[in-house]
Amino acid sequence: MPRQVSRVIEEYLESIYRLQERDGAARTGELVNLLKVAPGTITNTVERLEKEGLVTHEPYKGVKLTEEGLKIALQVIRRHRLSERLLTDLLKVDWDKVHNAACRLEHCITDDIILNLEKALGHPLTCPHGHPIPTKCGAIIEEESILLEELEPQEEGEVAKIMDEDPELLRYLLKLSLTPGVHLRVLEKTPYEGPVTVEINGKTYAISRKVAALVKVRRTIKSRIEVRS
Repeated sequence: MPRQVSRVIEEYLESIYRLQERDGAARTGELVNLLKVAPGTITNTVERLEKEGLVTHEPYKGVKLTEEGLKIALQVIRRHRLSERLLTDLLKVDWDKVHNAACRLEHCITDDIILNLEKALGHPLTCPHGHPIPTKCGAIIEEESILLEELEPQEEGEVAKIMDEDPELLRYLLKLSLTPGVHLRVLEKTPYEGPVTVEINGKTYAISRKVAALVKVRRTIKSRIEVRS
């Protein structure tokens, strides 16, 4: 059973997990942006977490969770993602608004309530944005996926998850119907970092490379390129 820590420590460990999941490690500058606190505060707190055996910190490489830090982070992530499901599935809150609300809920929902909530929701496997929900034991199952920008023309895929939960981005993706579970086909990839043109539900959209790098997909049909000698 993971040790009990303060709300602030939970937020730090959760943020480190998110950055570590995306980039392999959490850099202090990214933690400043994510947690919106002064650099000195980040430095002092990371030092404290390291002394408590919850993280390791290598200069110029970043911060990583220890085994114990990971256990705590996954429990926070579990409460967060189930809270998001509560908000979208039962309370019908828009998917671009649930992240910030879940950030508050995750610290006050007890483990026994989470079990009841999970049952009431039908044991969902992912949050509304497609990220896997850790199990009670802390296991997390990741399906194989690639970035949308990695699909080649004529390849098809199904949206797996959205890597950034910025509200403006989520509202934009919703307008395109670019949400988890949606099928798409890449029509064209413009050279020199130009847009990726995709077909979704019979409609065509030109998506910037920046946005295409924030959407992960499960490849369903590979392109067939005829090679002639």
